[in-house]
Amino acid sequence: MNHDAYPDYYLSDILKSTKTIALVGASPNPERPSHRVMAFLLRKGYTVFPVNPGQTGKEIQGQKVYARIADIPEPVDMVDVFRAANALPALVEEILALKVRPKVIWGQLSVRDDDAAAKAEENGIQVVMDRCPAIEYPRLVG
Repeated sequence: MNHDAYPDYYLSDILKSTKTIALVGASPNPERPSHRVMAFLLRKGYTVFPVNPGQTGKEIQGQKVYARIADIPEPVDMVDVFRAANALPALVEEILALKVRPKVIWGQLSVRDDDAAAKAEENGIQVVMDRCPAIEYPRLVG
């Protein structure tokens, strides 16, 4: 996949088929982009599981926070990444170790690592990088 430009249908299909999202790097701070994007995704009907080891067991946006993706009690369709790009390789390794893998890894704005993306794609996971679902959803889904 060329991660410099995504066809609209590729992003639209992901946004329409996704139901459950692990939001890695979720913040309880209303000023943080991850907090606002999580609120947007919840309003659009997605089930969102916040992942933040420093907030484990607390709630963000009324949702229980998990330390790791593996701690989420059900499989997720997508992992939305609000971490620095250099965290992506380790996150891909964590995802590949899951019994049931997500269909998509979505790296937020500025989150891009082409080697990590290639590894995920080699293992059957779709990848989007340097994009925000809260920007793409209104543009592509409505």
